Amino acid sequence: MITDLLSRNKDWASKRTQEDPEYFPTLSQLQQPKYLWIGCSDSRVPANVITGLEPGEVFVHRNVANLIHPTDLNMLSVVEFAVNQLNVQHIIVCGHYGCGGVRAAVGGKGFGLIDHWLEPIRDVADAQFECSECGSWSEGELDQLCEASIASQVRRLARTPTMQSAWSTGRDVAIHGWVYGLKDGLLSDLKCTIDRTAISAPRNRLAG
Repeated sequence: MITDLLSRNKDWASKRTQEDPEYFPTLSQLQQPKYLWIGCSDSRVPANVITGLEPGEVFVHRNVANLIHPTDLNMLSVVEFAVNQLNVQHIIVCGHYGCGGVRAAVGGKGFGLIDHWLEPIRDVADAQFECSECGSWSEGELDQLCEASIASQVRRLARTPTMQSAWSTGRDVAIHGWVYGLKDGLLSDLKCTIDRTAISAPRNRLAG
């Protein structure tokens, strides 16, 4: 099966070259994406595919349940590079309905190390949902928790020193919260965008 992937790669590269002989020479010179995508590691949610973007048009970081941890040096390094070196204009924190990470966070079972990783979702559940008892969540409630968690991650990212510094120097970059529907393939804007006006906004706007 692994050699089949290499074969598919050759077919894909050959087709691209036939369509545009300059495709790879151009792509190899410079990446100038306008977007940073922070999404879930779920294999059903590939950023380029669901947004209709080509390689080089979106810078991508993915982790389980698209979470923003203030101690995650990998994620923080990606954000800093994207904002300060690539000069992206939009950061999209995108989760998806039916997320296994969201379900696991409040499912009442232990999964090991990932339980620590999913703690921000449980914090959102405790703070914003009356019925947060483990194991009692319906599909609709899990979808609501998914949306609430995405909005919370947008606020968490907005509070990072990298974003605060970028906005204080006038950098025009906004953070958006989106959710993807596995059942219909559609992206939805959760209307929780935060931009550089946040540095002068009341502190409670960035809380949670």
